[in-house]
Amino acid sequence: MQNWYGLKHPPLLFMSRGLNPRQIEAFRAVMQSGTVTAAAEVLHTTQPSVSRLLAQLARETRLTLFDHHQARLRPTPEAQALLAVVERHFEGMDAIALQIAAIRRSGAGSLRVGCTPALAQSVLPQVVHAFIAQRPEVHLKLDTASMTTLQAGLERGQHELVLTTQPVRHAGLDAEVLARRDMVAVLHPGHPLAARARLHVRDLQGQVLLTLNENDSTWQQLRRALQQHQVEPATVVETSYSSTVCLMAREGTGVGIVNPYVATVFGRELRALRLLPATPVEVVMAFAGQTGLSQAAREFAALVRSHFAALPAGREAGEPPAAAPVAA
Repeated sequence: MQNWYGLKHPPLLFMSRGLNPRQIEAFRAVMQSGTVTAAAEVLHTTQPSVSRLLAQLARETRLTLFDHHQARLRPTPEAQALLAVVERHFEGMDAIALQIAAIRRSGAGSLRVGCTPALAQSVLPQVVHAFIAQRPEVHLKLDTASMTTLQAGLERGQHELVLTTQPVRHAGLDAEVLARRDMVAVLHPGHPLAARARLHVRDLQGQVLLTLNENDSTWQQLRRALQQHQVEPATVVETSYSSTVCLMAREGTGVGIVNPYVATVFGRELRALRLLPATPVEVVMAFAGQTGLSQAAREFAALVRSHFAALPAGREAGEPPAAAPVAA
């Protein structure tokens, strides 16, 4: 049975003229069960307690709600009229309870996260594994897309949080930098440059260069470095996905330039070398600034932070050890 105990603000009907929720519950229970004894059982209380609540209700309302007939209570027309009002309020509370359950199922019970492809392949699987172990009841929806698409999703409320390696510069979004690492060069183990401890952009002279497309911020940095050192690759192959760069490098097509996170996915299939001068890439977690996070989103974000905090400073799992500085 519904009860009003614990409500900070009970309905006005129950607060007027000294009425309280317990009196209304006792009245409703007697009307439904037919006797004070049965009502006491339903309410898990005593018969004298129910009788006392009925007397208080009659006094406060100044209505004759029952008369006695052959040791039974008979409801009066006034009681029937009051019951109709009471039932409408209980139906309203039932509707609220159903809506709360629906919100839990479709709102707080689900989480939609956006992620750029490189992080979706490298970082996200470990975070998702930990999250599902912690919150198995949450329906997790993962969207992998470009930062332009993900930013629009945040603005429209389609995502609660987004992970990206692209800069987040939008007044309506809150951004948190989780890590800052340098891009690496990936090569087939048999590539002539694979035996090096590190590469300089000058080593890319005459090489087939595999990169992300021109809209990527790291490619823009790399292009400036190539121009500064007057380096001319044999050709440049651009693609939208870091994983495609790695796959082409694995085939021996050329030298790929990717963030260190996606390089770890390919492990021993590729050589990953530091590239100088350093081309930094940031991992950013972004939120919609005007909307608070659900409990599920807060827990997911905490796991993401823990993941990056556990990584050795300045090095990713599978990234080559730091080498001595080389003059630019």
